[in-house]
Amino acid sequence: MAGPQQAPHLHLAELTASQFLDIWRHFDADGNGYIEGKELENFFQELESARKGAGVDLKKDNLGDKMKEFMHKYDKNADGKIEMAELAQILPTEENFLLCFRQHVGSSSEFMEAWRRYDTDRSGYIEANELKGFLSDLLKKANRPYDEPKLQEYTQTILRMFDMNGDGKLGLSEMSR
Repeated sequence: MAGPQQAPHLHLAELTASQFLDIWRHFDADGNGYIEGKELENFFQELESARKGAGVDLKKDNLGDKMKEFMHKYDKNADGKIEMAELAQILPTEENFLLCFRQHVGSSSEFMEAWRRYDTDRSGYIEANELKGFLSDLLKKANRPYDEPKLQEYTQTILRMFDMNGDGKLGLSEMSR
């Protein structure tokens, strides 16, 4: 059972995109796009606590050694921080649509090509309906099954993640994050 200080849904069941975002925001307390420093310590302590509560047999190594081992395994670019894509590899996320999203727009030229393709009204923004089309195509390309409610959830999650000014659409600077 989660205590008051434990992150929501950190019991390691399969997470929805929305739950994943809640966990991300819980640990990226300063909102800088990384889990680092004290945030990383908090993440690791809660992860260990959740694993212990789930009956996972934990080695009796000290916390520092466990963190080093953990970071060696999951910090793919070895920058000492956990990025969103790295967290998506750690936590059992339902469809890992976040990774699909990131892989589809990996380079800046691919990003601009996708931007032009999905900003169908050339407004300079990706509105919710255009984002929904992008995500639909992305999921088809990745051979991921989805239904309309799931597509709507993903659209709203992406907006919650990147729509910094809350206008319900993504500007170029928001999307490039």
